[in-house]
Amino acid sequence: MSYVDALEQIVQTVVVPAVHDTDQNAQFPRTSVDALGKAGLLGLLSSADVGGMGLGLADACRVVERIAQDCPSTAMIVTMHYAATALIEKHGPSDIRRAIAEGRHLTTLAWSETGTRSHFWAPVGTAQADGAEIVLNGSKSMVTSAQEADSYIWSSLPAAAQGASTLWLIDSRLPGLHCPKPFDGLGLRGNASAPIRADSVRIPAGTMLGGDGSGFDIMIADALPVFSALVASSSIGMMDSALQRATTHITGNRFAESGSSLADLPTIRAYLARARLRADQARTLRDDTLAAMSEGRADTMLRVLEVKAAAAEAALEVTDTAMRICGGAAFRKDVGIERLFRDARAASVMAPTSDVLYEFIGRALCDMPLA
Repeated sequence: MSYVDALEQIVQTVVVPAVHDTDQNAQFPRTSVDALGKAGLLGLLSSADVGGMGLGLADACRVVERIAQDCPSTAMIVTMHYAATALIEKHGPSDIRRAIAEGRHLTTLAWSETGTRSHFWAPVGTAQADGAEIVLNGSKSMVTSAQEADSYIWSSLPAAAQGASTLWLIDSRLPGLHCPKPFDGLGLRGNASAPIRADSVRIPAGTMLGGDGSGFDIMIADALPVFSALVASSSIGMMDSALQRATTHITGNRFAESGSSLADLPTIRAYLARARLRADQARTLRDDTLAAMSEGRADTMLRVLEVKAAAAEAALEVTDTAMRICGGAAFRKDVGIERLFRDARAASVMAPTSDVLYEFIGRALCDMPLA
């Protein structure tokens, strides 16, 4: 069975039945994550030499996009897992790489802080050497899969070197790590995105990913391209689902006095057409971004900066249009559009936010350093 067929089976038999509890009860979709792990899909980016699928970013985008059509919370969990996996594959130890490949290990990024907000590259949390150990102190504002993932890629100020940050691969169950409050938000309610504090957390110095002070370079060169393409793919999946649900509604419901459908109204068709254009434009840019990465084109970083912002802003418009053209029916939870509308709000304010990306894009166009 291909990974596409395995994924479809999991979505239909595990992910979709859990959607109500995932959203309404802010319940982490553990059964879905476990099913993805058992099928090898959590190890999709893991190298074949550690037992993974050895596939690429385009395949990961396909997985995230498909899951997002039905459960964006699960799609975001997988997005953050894949983004962290890409770093662990390049900089991490073989035992964790193998555990991810075998579907036994869920990981995530822990970068955003209250003090630096969307400027994820500039942590204020500290890492102090104490013999052969490092002592971490800091507070992360939003960590996807908080207390559910097996590990965090944690950012801090450098322990000794110059630079903006250093990255560490830490066990999520270490003493001193705690969650001040659970997540109860507007959208993506099941992704357990919550704050995590580190109070004198002791880790071996060897858990550093890359060199001391090299965190910013790893974030921008290794993590941002993967993260941006995956978040864009999640937004694309949500747009496709919202438009499919909206189209089903406007073609299947009729006015009693005339027998005409809602789709017979030119205004509604025009709204639908504009929304479809926005979704297709986002997909085209995502695909061109993947092509730029694959080909090593000169405009790769520009595309990376553009793709998340473009898809996130398009998703805001498209899901708003779906709500508009379906009228009062869109407010019913069984239709599913209002959930996608809520979930689509997250990408534009997820670091790096659309506004931060606009600044990055402008700096790139002016041949200035990003930060």
